[in-house]
Amino acid sequence: MSIKAALSKPYARFMVQRRKAWTSRPLKTQEKWMHYLLKKAAGTAFGKDHSLESITDYASWKSSIPIREYEGLLPYVERVLKGEDDVLWPGRPQYLAKTSGTTAGAKYIPITRQSMPFHIRSAKMALLSYIDETGNADFVDGKMIFLQGSPALEEKNGLSIGRLSGITAHHVPAYLQTNRLPSLKTNLIEDWESKVDAIVEETVGQDLRLISGISSWVQMYFEKLLAFTGKKSVIEVFPNFQLFVYGGVNFAPYQQRFKELIGKEIPSIELFPASEGFFAYQDSQKEKGLLLECNSGMFYEFIPVEEFHDESPTRVWLKDVELDRNYVLIINSVAGLWGYNIGDTVRFVSKDPYRLVVSGRLKHFTSAFGEHVIAEEVESAMEEVMEATACSVTEFHLAPQVTPTEGLPYHEWFIEFSTEPQSMVAFAKQLDEALIRRNPYYKDLIHGHVLRPLVIRPMKEGGFKAMMSERGKLGGQNKVPRLANDRTVADILMRFLA
Repeated sequence: MSIKAALSKPYARFMVQRRKAWTSRPLKTQEKWMHYLLKKAAGTAFGKDHSLESITDYASWKSSIPIREYEGLLPYVERVLKGEDDVLWPGRPQYLAKTSGTTAGAKYIPITRQSMPFHIRSAKMALLSYIDETGNADFVDGKMIFLQGSPALEEKNGLSIGRLSGITAHHVPAYLQTNRLPSLKTNLIEDWESKVDAIVEETVGQDLRLISGISSWVQMYFEKLLAFTGKKSVIEVFPNFQLFVYGGVNFAPYQQRFKELIGKEIPSIELFPASEGFFAYQDSQKEKGLLLECNSGMFYEFIPVEEFHDESPTRVWLKDVELDRNYVLIINSVAGLWGYNIGDTVRFVSKDPYRLVVSGRLKHFTSAFGEHVIAEEVESAMEEVMEATACSVTEFHLAPQVTPTEGLPYHEWFIEFSTEPQSMVAFAKQLDEALIRRNPYYKDLIHGHVLRPLVIRPMKEGGFKAMMSERGKLGGQNKVPRLANDRTVADILMRFLA
């Protein structure tokens, strides 16, 4: 064991113990941040428009700061883009993180000098928590791959603009720089497939021990790696590979395929980051859920999913959340985001400390018939049936078929198998039954003969990659939508059926 690995253990112990200063009093910590945000931003354009100086408690907070998505914040962001100071937060942002938008095109999310360190600290604390709990620090002696977007930044009116993963590449701690892959030259490649090919060539022969990235793109890297080397498993190429760090999508449906590709099960750490902030991370290999970052420059609010589109939905802060209830996550932060709906839904599994699971995306659901099926339900159903049938799935997407050419409407599942089930009929039946157990509304629709049982559409190998490429969302931080309430993705996938 190197000096670096040896020293990382007492350092991890110290940092985890230090974290107890706020995990032991999360509500006080959140109240502190609420008042700090109000005081600090009172003199900004947003602060004056919303009378932040007159807010004294959470009741007055809710009456003064409306819930909004990016489009609601856009007039302020446009002023920031023009180089104006003191708009959403004092001064100017350090960066603007450019992300894919919907109705407003590209989105520009402010990252300030106060918010940037919290992105880095949370990722670091996830690794230190793992070291402290398991005693395993060997991975710090080997190479680490971070599959991410290009670190290239553009300048506009004195602002640095880029993808979040590229921005964070400029802030990797010095002690990890010598271990880090790929090289800057490779990281700057814009075309994703070309970039992954270059990463494969660059990493073969290295002592890789940790890899971090969105599961679907890491899987693509593994598949290209095995094709390039002719090896049967990743562990043959990297005998010391021992830790996978991921975020963005649920890993469970990928687990079986990863085991096949790697050659054995590898410990993993889940993160919950976004351009808007780093919200939670897996702090334990033993406990369920991700530790909510209560002390990272954010004041959180929550709206029950089923009420979100009501005229006056229930809006609560951390003190009043309930276990096992799905909430839309709303954030207020030192980056200058106020009453901001990030689009993710969460469910708390613990209050001591506050741990949650990411249950899906607010816009990613299927409810063409009133069933409101969410990502957590379809992903856990898929995981259960994959295990029962010993098949392996590369990727999948669920969309409603409202107007079939004959018979009742149905849920249509587009599935790319790496190992097909022995009986597709039995697989479909088990998957339907698994979803019925998880969603009572879907159960009523099936038993009431409003819907017929689901239909499986097996995909060609590489079908989902082709779909993402066609949509201009191949690689980087882009994720395959597991659910949709329309046929936008499904109509593209129809062209890649097996």
